[in-house]
Amino acid sequence: MDPGSAPRTVEDIFKDYSGRRAGIVRALTLDVDEFYSQCDPDKENLCLYGHSNDTWEVNLPAEEVPPELPEPALGINFARDGMDRRDWLSLIAVHSDSWLLSVAFYLGARLNRNDRKRLFSMINEHPTVFEVVSDRRQSREKSGIDSGNKSKLSKRSSDGQIKSNSRMADEGYDEDEDEHSETLCGACGGSYSADEFWIACDVCERWFHGKCVKITPAKAESIKQYKCPRCSSKKARQ
Repeated sequence: MDPGSAPRTVEDIFKDYSGRRAGIVRALTLDVDEFYSQCDPDKENLCLYGHSNDTWEVNLPAEEVPPELPEPALGINFARDGMDRRDWLSLIAVHSDSWLLSVAFYLGARLNRNDRKRLFSMINEHPTVFEVVSDRRQSREKSGIDSGNKSKLSKRSSDGQIKSNSRMADEGYDEDEDEHSETLCGACGGSYSADEFWIACDVCERWFHGKCVKITPAKAESIKQYKCPRCSSKKARQ
């Protein structure tokens, strides 16, 4: 990174953090099969990098010493086949959270006390990568899904209402947006917003931005039972 182009303000640093975080979340969720295959234990020490443009990369660590930026955990590929897959992904998520914070505060080294506090507050408004990957951040009660009716397709329309291909138990059911404030996208970890289209997976019951799973409102209308990319890939492996 060119020192002259390094993020300078709290907003710039947070934007950089958000992009890197989004890339890592994608690697460990939507692109998890591709990520898994790239982490070959027979290769040399590999690292998971999140880039500020929302992309991710598995690569060897930087050769220069000291490195341009703090480096992520080294050798993530070696434990791949020796651990339960979910535990392995959670461990990488924890290390990734630490790396994201270290990069953010490395870039913010010249911020004053109040700006550092504001930066951390902005970061802390989002769930950690570990919380997204381990699915500990989503309340089932607040998801608006009837867990007893797994065959029902539920989705949030652009006006924030819950729609379903099956009749809700209470046809007068209507929810205030505040009730969904803790509902987070299973792909990017972003918070619920009433002006965006959301869709729920009928298998794992997690919510997703339509744009994150490439489902439009029109396409959703023709789907009888929606399965997110992760659940679809699980079925394919069986």
